[in-house]
Amino acid sequence: MKIYTKTGDKGKTSLFTGTRVPKHHVRIESYGTIDELNSYLGLLRDQEMDVRSKQTLTQIQEKLFTMGSILATEPNKDNRLKIPRISTGDIEFLEKEMDKMNEALPEMTHFILPGGHTTVSYCHIARTVCRRGERLISYLHENEPVPDNLLSYINRLSDYLFVLARKLSKDLNAKEIKWIPEKLDQ
Repeated sequence: MKIYTKTGDKGKTSLFTGTRVPKHHVRIESYGTIDELNSYLGLLRDQEMDVRSKQTLTQIQEKLFTMGSILATEPNKDNRLKIPRISTGDIEFLEKEMDKMNEALPEMTHFILPGGHTTVSYCHIARTVCRRGERLISYLHENEPVPDNLLSYINRLSDYLFVLARKLSKDLNAKEIKWIPEKLDQ
């Protein structure tokens, strides 16, 4: 099988169902952003970190492939295809992982500037790509319904990535720089 098909040379692509849509369609933007996020998570996972975090990131990457499959399928035709789902258990898994990490972290009293270590910065980049994906999926949902668990999962995932960035800062002895807004002269 050749990688190139030439079917997209005129700016259109096919969904899983075969329906042709423009490559700039919000559905394509949505799963394209999830693919971008998945790539950043791979880059993050390639950094030095504890085994549990690496395993969790791998599990998340697999869920993102599931999410991409769901997004690449029209909602009224997804019953015909055997596409896995994002479950409530998948969302609860992220919540439990955050709770475990938070137990060992200092209380957060301010917003934190991204950075402090390359690994932490990669995590923050992944978090912001995740938020962009969430915005696109939310926009798609206004016009074409997406499963509720998709929106919940992507929202929770960005929270998870924030907590992971804090954990990585602690593990790597990177300083968290608090954002303290300047006071305006009255």
